[in-house]
Amino acid sequence: MRDSYPKSSSSPAVIAALIMLIFIFGRPTGAAQVSDEFIRGYATAVLGRDFQNMSVFFNVRRGVVYLSAPEISEVARERIRTTLSQIEGVQRVEIVDPAELPAEGPRTEPPGKEAVEPEVPAFLPRGLLFTPLLADPRWPHFSASYQNYSDNDQLQNVGSANFGETFSIYRFAGPWDSLWEVGIQAGVFSIFDLDAASKDLINADYFVGIPLTFEKGNFANMTRIFHQSSHLGDEFILRGRARERINLSYESVHNILSYDLPLGLRIYGGGGYLFDQEPSDLKAWSTQAGLEFRSPVTWWEGSFRSVAAVDIQNRQESDWDTEWSLRAGLQFENQEVLSRKLQILCEYYHGKSPNGQFYEQTIEYFGLGLHFFYD
Repeated sequence: MRDSYPKSSSSPAVIAALIMLIFIFGRPTGAAQVSDEFIRGYATAVLGRDFQNMSVFFNVRRGVVYLSAPEISEVARERIRTTLSQIEGVQRVEIVDPAELPAEGPRTEPPGKEAVEPEVPAFLPRGLLFTPLLADPRWPHFSASYQNYSDNDQLQNVGSANFGETFSIYRFAGPWDSLWEVGIQAGVFSIFDLDAASKDLINADYFVGIPLTFEKGNFANMTRIFHQSSHLGDEFILRGRARERINLSYESVHNILSYDLPLGLRIYGGGGYLFDQEPSDLKAWSTQAGLEFRSPVTWWEGSFRSVAAVDIQNRQESDWDTEWSLRAGLQFENQEVLSRKLQILCEYYHGKSPNGQFYEQTIEYFGLGLHFFYD
């Protein structure tokens, strides 16, 4: 029995976990071997290439990049911070007010539109103009989560595995110093019955869309046309657990406007309209709104920050009953290990099921999930 082990012995799993944490968050960077002049020159070139439409000031001292960009949105500053953090020798990037830029070395402004030829239009540019919605149950991204259903006569312990992403295909300059891009979204959203012996696939929804995005300062707007179809799992059907199979599929046009507020807050709202839907009597209109928080403060030299979000949707099909999706947790972004963002989130959902075949059922669950974003 486990209690018979001496109290002084250490569990191999605990030791392995500690080694992993030290590796991820504690290993030295080697930034001292790279000069500030090298970092300053590299950063100037990167900012002039990828962010030439933005007014950005920065300076470098002992491997730390001090960044000031008060005229652009917090989301854009976060993209710049992430990009600069990947430069060899950079220990961390701190966002400061213009008056707080250190006096050591020249205050540096990357080439602006008058200094270099703008690199727009561009095919397959880096990043996205519209930041992913953290709590939207149907935003395409990679994730895996455990969900515990409350008062449900079919399901209790459910696993969710989602695959997908948004990619920018073509970005171009618009009027009034705005940026536009055309992209593609694709995803698969699936749930599994963890109480079944073979962990039955219950439902899988297939999603593909074409978004058109506009960004100007703190504003961003995405208009997209997408297709979604729903499919029941074979084992779920063969076990006789499917009450009735619904051939659910539709196209939709959806628009959502986002605005970045101070202190890491973001609000958004919009709506959608279904067409070419099956069943044909599926009602068409829906609304969506939400609030997100991405902490401007990071811990452990920029290794992680706290995030939280609430997404609220209402559909004509369900007589405008409110669907609540809440997520909160930590976002890990240590550039020594993770070139992308990994989130560990506690989750809560109440409303009509987002899983296509069960769209008429009201569900409630608590969960814990891993979410991976490329942007």
